[in-house]
Amino acid sequence: MLKSISVLPKDKRIAGVHCVPIMENGSIVMAWDKDEQVLTTIGGRLEGEENIDEALEREAMEEVGMTISSEKIPFASWYWESTDTYTIWFLVKAQKFLPYTFDFEKTGYVIFNFETANQIISKLEPNNKNRIEILKLAYEKAQELNLFENLN
Repeated sequence: MLKSISVLPKDKRIAGVHCVPIMENGSIVMAWDKDEQVLTTIGGRLEGEENIDEALEREAMEEVGMTISSEKIPFASWYWESTDTYTIWFLVKAQKFLPYTFDFEKTGYVIFNFETANQIISKLEPNNKNRIEILKLAYEKAQELNLFENLN
């Protein structure tokens, strides 16, 4: 179940991390899954002894060839009853894109504003309300923190 958060939950293990990177101009970056033909937030599972920061930074590089800020603001969680773990979503500032071939991942990336992201996701996956809700929570958190005014 998706839930808005402002602090990390402590009652269960965090096994997955995703982020919504915000660019200097207020646009966001999402990953494009070429096989499934869907837009997703950037992220995945923690591997080995990785901490949250290491996993997010690795996933951003693997999925879209991007570096992200060290400040990571939690805004949503999903509790997985089947594994008794959480996936957490963070707002981050996009830093820069590096040359990347996408040889090991099945994704590329798309940059757009929140409204366009919502419109495209609604067209691609009309029955997937979770991705729309995640973007809504990300937008609300960015507004709450005045991130759009502080991006420069």
